[in-house]
Amino acid sequence: MHPSQFSPEAWDDMRAIVAYIATDNPDATARFVPALEQTHAQLEALPGMGSVRHFGRKDLQGVRIIPVTGFEHYLLFYTALRTHVKMLRILHAARDFPTIFE
Repeated sequence: MHPSQFSPEAWDDMRAIVAYIATDNPDATARFVPALEQTHAQLEALPGMGSVRHFGRKDLQGVRIIPVTGFEHYLLFYTALRTHVKMLRILHAARDFPTIFE
């Protein structure tokens, strides 16, 4: 994963998720980052595979969402740019993401 392809918020989300998962299931923690890398690689190959989400903010037009492979309760929000896929956030599906993206 290239650092410039993840927003600072996505990096923070990833660290928080890993820390949270580690409290209950260290084995799952070891699988989360590779699963995220796998999902990212899939998006690089097929950036249109996620579903488009509609948010009120104009700068969020075209944001797509896809579950992290093997961790379907964690959702990856991204935009497909010309040269790469930009990861915006990684959030648990139970989070109120419409409010987070206001």
